[in-house]
Amino acid sequence: MGFFTRWFFAFALLALTFNPTQYNYINWVRDYGHMNLSIAVLLALLLAIGYIIYLRATLRSIGAAGMILVLAVVSALVWVLYDLGILRLDNSSLNVWLGLGALSLVLGIGLSWSHVRRALSGQSDVDDIDD
Repeated sequence: MGFFTRWFFAFALLALTFNPTQYNYINWVRDYGHMNLSIAVLLALLLAIGYIIYLRATLRSIGAAGMILVLAVVSALVWVLYDLGILRLDNSSLNVWLGLGALSLVLGIGLSWSHVRRALSGQSDVDDIDD
């Protein structure tokens, strides 16, 4: 259950920033940000905090190579679904949602990896602390 919560919040963070509908931060700032600059800046800072938390945890747990590997696996899965005729890629909105899903999966796995490693190996991760 913990992984799905982390994945959901990663997906929400990405979808709130941009998605193919009109309801996202990028479109809102483009259309109304100049009238509500203080709100636009506040929301940008809150989104930045979310990205910093997710990206820092992901880079610390699986690293850049792990992020690329997860994206490669998701891309291969999309390729297989396309080759089997289950998935069509001619819908640009669907492609954006697939991209958001893939990126949120990377962030969700990155935030959850320490928990998975501890469950599989019984070993906990400890951050380096300077004296």
